[in-house]
Order: sequence, then C-alpha cells, then structure tokens
Amino acid sequence: MTKIEKTLYTAHTHTTGGRDGAARSSDGRLDVKLSPPGSAGAGTNPEQLFAAGWSACFIGAMGLAARSQGVALPGDAAVDAEVDLGMNGEAYLLAARLKVSLPGVEAATARAIVDAAHQTCPYSKATRGNIDVVIDLV
Repeated sequence: MTKIEKTLYTAHTHTTGGRDGAARSSDGRLDVKLSPPGSAGAGTNPEQLFAAGWSACFIGAMGLAARSQGVALPGDAAVDAEVDLGMNGEAYLLAARLKVSLPGVEAATARAIVDAAHQTCPYSKATRGNIDVVIDLV
C-alpha cells in the first residue's frame, strides 16, 4: 500500500442514523438526508454519493491524462456512474460501471485517456482489485 506523503485535503463529515440518517460536512456545504436504496425515503444513499464522487474525480483524472497527451478534454465530457449494491451469499458487495463520453475525441485517443485516468484516479485505485469495475466509452 502506498502512503500519502503530502495531504492536499481532508473531508470531515458527521453521520448519524446510518442508511436512515443524515450526513453533514464540517463546513456545512454537504447536508444530506440518507435513505436505503430503493426505499421511499426522501434522502440519497451511500451508493449514489460514491458514484457522484468517483465520476467527478474520474473527470478530473481524464483532464490530467488528456493534457499529458496533448489533447484538450471536451467541455462536455461526462461520466455516468452506476454503483451496484449486491450480495454473494451473506456478504454485501459493490460493483461499478463507468460510462464515459468524450465527444469529438477519436476512439483510440479516448481509450488512452480513460485507461490513464483509471490508473491515476484515487477512487479507481481504491477499488482496484476490490470490486468488479467496468469502464466503457459511449
């Protein structure tokens, strides 16, 4: 495991009630109600938050990859993230699919950008070898 040498940012949240609770960041910019996936509750769920965080981070990683390859990342680049919560026997598991759109970027170049981003994105690193991940260009 690689250790952080220089911390760039630390997120602080306080969560109560688990999947039927609430989460708030220390700066108040995040303040959400939580509900279990598929329930009639009014809140979001951890899988949606994870999908949003990963897709945002992945777009940033694609920007770095594109610059290193001398390519401009399109302004309408997008990632549709799907995070599954499932079971294998009695064990809960996650799986994910990232559907990446890079309009106007040639397919081979887009694939190189996506592959490089998947190597550098911290969320991709955290999930590598731990959950099933599929990344598709759409």
